[in-house]
Amino acid sequence: MSQEVIKIRGGNPLKGKVTISGAKNSAVALIPATLMANSKVTLEGLPEISDVKTLMSLLEDLNITTTLVEGDVLEVDPSNAVNKPLPNHKVQSLRASYYMMGAMLGKFKKVIIGLPGGCPLGPRPIDQHIKGFEALGAKVTEEADGMHLVAEELVGAKIFLDVVSVGATINIMLAASMAKGKTVIENAAKEPEIVDVATLLNKMGAKIRGAGTDTLKIEGVETLHGTTHAIIPDRIEAGTYMCAAAMMGDEVKVENIIPLHMEPLTAKLKEIGVDVELYEDYAIIRRPKTYAPVTITTNVYPGFATDLQQPFTPLLFLSNGTSTIIDTIYPERFRHVAELQKMQGDITEGKGFASISHSKLKGAEVAASDLRAGACLVIAGLAAEGVTTVFNIKHIDRGYSGIVEKLKALGADIWRETI
Repeated sequence: MSQEVIKIRGGNPLKGKVTISGAKNSAVALIPATLMANSKVTLEGLPEISDVKTLMSLLEDLNITTTLVEGDVLEVDPSNAVNKPLPNHKVQSLRASYYMMGAMLGKFKKVIIGLPGGCPLGPRPIDQHIKGFEALGAKVTEEADGMHLVAEELVGAKIFLDVVSVGATINIMLAASMAKGKTVIENAAKEPEIVDVATLLNKMGAKIRGAGTDTLKIEGVETLHGTTHAIIPDRIEAGTYMCAAAMMGDEVKVENIIPLHMEPLTAKLKEIGVDVELYEDYAIIRRPKTYAPVTITTNVYPGFATDLQQPFTPLLFLSNGTSTIIDTIYPERFRHVAELQKMQGDITEGKGFASISHSKLKGAEVAASDLRAGACLVIAGLAAEGVTTVFNIKHIDRGYSGIVEKLKALGADIWRETI
């Protein structure tokens, strides 16, 4: 059976500029949030990725009209929305489909939905989401046709999250926006994407305070209305191109970023010797002659993002010494290690960490096990001798808008091929 792959002939320096798309991790929550309005919502600057198309399709299953204008503007008209069970196969194709739970529970007080899928990053239970929904008054059961969430009414509550979870914070915030009375979420996640979703909801008429801090206060409202909202830039996509530029860039301008969101990555790039110049909404990256080894420990925002540890890894093969990456968020997020070993990378994996030493990478046939592992292998291919072929690129297309075109415009020898 034929399949599409990405091929990279390594060694070409990168030069020029790349413009960052809207944030994937915002988009996948903003789109479900639109169904809670009673009139048209317009989202501007969406990334052109498969996850967006899947969520649009889920909205259409609820009799909601969705229109993509110019590729990156989405108009959603939920005025004729009907509550229906959501098809399992679509829900299983991306993990963020779970945001439909919070949005539909807030609006309809009843949800039947399949269990979410997405990248296989080890155990990522939704127990904190369910804990929040139950605290608001919903009864949650797992039936043969999926999860059933039902509430006669949602009533505000005080909810303490046992672990800091972006998904649970957003999902509970969605449902609580249309609950009766006041909800307080303690130990909330602080990621920029949460602030982005809260901003949209507030524009729709919600009353949310504290987004970006560890305590969210939500005063429930009866109805939400339409609005227009511009999505924030994707800090993970930005970080991915900054890593590629740090590895192969003579001079690369990364446009449409929020420098504050990039600080944890920028600090580590500078630590290994990369020349990083930050401006109001862009960065200029130049690779150094020599790279220093470094230790990276992922953490919740504002720590070093787990989503960037894989794209950062290929850089460390250039350093003189041994580097270590420790992932405290997803200790099993090291499926790229075996693929980098196929490229003759000197990298070993332990429980929750990887150790990386200086290596000359060689092109090989490798497979993306998840979205960010795919980005890691593409970056490794940019520096490797010979041709690298990346399989399972559906993972990459879930989160990177036009990655082949953007890298080609910077001078990379990269193309798609059906084999």
